[in-house]
Amino acid sequence: MKLNKIITTAGLSLGLTLPSLAMAAPTTFVHLFEWNWQDIAQECEQFLGPKGYAAVQVSPPNEHITGNQWWTRYQPVSYQLQSRGGNRTQFIDMVNRCNSAGVDIYVDTLINHMAAGNGTGTDGNNFGNKQYPIYSPQDFHQSCSINPEDYGNNRYRVQHCELVGLADLNTASTYVQNTLAAYINDLQALGVKGFRFDAAKHVAASDIQSLMAKINGSPVVFQEVIDQGGEAVTASEYLAAGLVTEFKYSTELGNTFRNGSLAWLSNFGEGWGFMPSASAVVFVDNHDNQRGHGGAGNVITFEDGRLYDLANVFMLAYPYGYPKVMSSYDFHGDTDAGGPSVPVHNNGNLECFASKWKCEHRWSYIAGGVDFRNNTADNWAVTNWWDNTNNQIAFGRGSSGHVAINKEDSTLNATVQTDMAPGQYCNVLKGELANDATSCTGEVITVNANGTINLNVAAWDAMAIHKNAKITPPNPESDWQRTVVFISAQTQSGQDMFIRGGIDHVYANTNLGRNCQTSNFECAMPIRHNNLKNATTSPWKANDNYLDWYGVESGQSSEAQGTAMDWTTNIWPSEYGAQKTVDNDGFGVTALNIWGEHYWMLDVDMDCSKAVNGWFELKAFIKNGQEWEGDINQADTPYASTNHMAQCGKINMFEFNSSSVEVRDF
Repeated sequence: MKLNKIITTAGLSLGLTLPSLAMAAPTTFVHLFEWNWQDIAQECEQFLGPKGYAAVQVSPPNEHITGNQWWTRYQPVSYQLQSRGGNRTQFIDMVNRCNSAGVDIYVDTLINHMAAGNGTGTDGNNFGNKQYPIYSPQDFHQSCSINPEDYGNNRYRVQHCELVGLADLNTASTYVQNTLAAYINDLQALGVKGFRFDAAKHVAASDIQSLMAKINGSPVVFQEVIDQGGEAVTASEYLAAGLVTEFKYSTELGNTFRNGSLAWLSNFGEGWGFMPSASAVVFVDNHDNQRGHGGAGNVITFEDGRLYDLANVFMLAYPYGYPKVMSSYDFHGDTDAGGPSVPVHNNGNLECFASKWKCEHRWSYIAGGVDFRNNTADNWAVTNWWDNTNNQIAFGRGSSGHVAINKEDSTLNATVQTDMAPGQYCNVLKGELANDATSCTGEVITVNANGTINLNVAAWDAMAIHKNAKITPPNPESDWQRTVVFISAQTQSGQDMFIRGGIDHVYANTNLGRNCQTSNFECAMPIRHNNLKNATTSPWKANDNYLDWYGVESGQSSEAQGTAMDWTTNIWPSEYGAQKTVDNDGFGVTALNIWGEHYWMLDVDMDCSKAVNGWFELKAFIKNGQEWEGDINQADTPYASTNHMAQCGKINMFEFNSSSVEVRDF
């Protein structure tokens, strides 16, 4: 396993097949509506990153009019980052922390208008009579109102008159485009990865294309275009500039789940006249239509309970569009009400699930649906569709996954064909696969030897399984032995050493009959850490169950670069202060180190049954220092490798960037 293979595979997780080794590529984003920046940062670290969400859509971060209503955020006064969500420093902290957790930030961006009336904004700027810190009256269209009938027959008024009295920017103006582009480019410089263009239908598509030409790079852009048919301005006009919201998806899905038959959904998407899947942003509901605004219809929301669960399971399981999960708050029927007065993360209490924040993205059926979508993206087609001609359906995603939804009052009992490998799987809507993949915290679904499932889905319930949620029975031939690795490297304060390793994929496939391309578990070395006393490295060792080639495992700290090691020495100079020992402190002096200072140690129990005649590979990485060591040419190894090779059940000593090795018995 060469170093360049390690780096490449660490960055490309799609297709890796054991959840405890690597997460599948994220495919779904979430709108944390009205959350503040601190809450979002904490949610990225504690839930969104570990659960595989791709990104967060945040409320507009710029200065806006004062007031408690949610829509005050949509009346901009300036592009200063001072809003109800927090200030610029807090915004930057959120972006950095979310990016570190593997979660992108998408900013809700107001390109059509500025605030109505006059007053003072959240950053203290005055406005009025189309005069703002960044715009003057000449930067706006002449005032006129959009009449209800205009949407069907008057493109000019829709795109040149004032939406609910908001000062309508002349987006054809070079100055306006340059000002908007400067704001968007500033956000990109801070690490923002995407933008939602609010009210895009009210801006000519040609103006948006001109704006995009002034924007740096290639951020994710999706445009709010409400087009239910019969509109003077159509969604298709905007496809060239980026993704577009497919509002017909929300209303048609809602109408089907409320009033129709799920059996109708077998060709949902383009077959229903929707835009191409690759261009569509889809959702069960959004912040507008859940309040009866903006293309509302038979929209399903959090207030519908299990019906909302099932609709989201379908959206996340069915291969169409880029799905957005809505995360709301209870507005108690007041469609103007802003968010709750308490933070989501409230002094250690999570203010979700009651009458405040709803946190739908945490609901097990929705978070499990995201997991299903992430792990079936490689099979972008519906297979083995089954229905009872009414409201019981099942379908597959090839060999990658299978789902069943029962929206009836009686149990779904049917035998359905799948393309899944035989075995037992975790229903990811109700539980999670254990880190060692030997058990599930919830319901287990069996795929029979002929690929069928004998479905037994309760009324108003669902199941979803995927290839990476397959349960691996414990190996009765496991051979757990204490194994220690030392690597000598001169390091400085603030530097830490990690290793990655296992068995070379090509060698294992060719000589051992292991299919490591299908299941990287086959080439990983199961481990149990013996030293958990080091306050620095212990958090990195949590949920680190394999010495593998892929870096961070599911549930492992994003700060880890693989499997963490601990600094040791055989002497403790007096100038270091009070002596530290591995036995008491997790680092420092240990009797196992007979060589000197700066010998980094891994002390684990390892399943030697996975080794090659007792041997396994490893390579070291110094964080905040030299990073990866170079190729190694160690003698007398069981097969050719450019990495160190250690013996399982022994004490192994290597030197960083050196081919030397010393192996001792305990």
